[in-house]
Amino acid sequence: MITHIGVAVMYVADQRRSVDFYVDKLGFTKTVDAEMGPGARWVEVKPPNGQTSITLHSAEAFGKKPGEGAYLTFACDDIDETVRRLREAGVQVTDPVEEPWGTYVKATDPDGHEVMISKK
Repeated sequence: MITHIGVAVMYVADQRRSVDFYVDKLGFTKTVDAEMGPGARWVEVKPPNGQTSITLHSAEAFGKKPGEGAYLTFACDDIDETVRRLREAGVQVTDPVEEPWGTYVKATDPDGHEVMISKK
């Protein structure tokens, strides 16, 4: 039986720069960094206590374009504190938007991936 989403794939221009964004700025943990073959590495990051990982694939190694791939949403406990912390880290993040289902912001990574962060 399926228990959770294992890995979402994001195609990036520079794996090191993307790891810096997700680990150093968003607070994720790098869980895997292994060679896949000539010119390709398997790099996984995930949020603290998260079950699902994101693998940051080199777009060039897979014949893709940076920004092509998954659209991701993340959850947080305190949207205002999250926005403050992200902006202090230099992350481009929108002001909070309130909707009937919850409040969210959007943050943009170095390859233009726009991720949603919501408080439910």
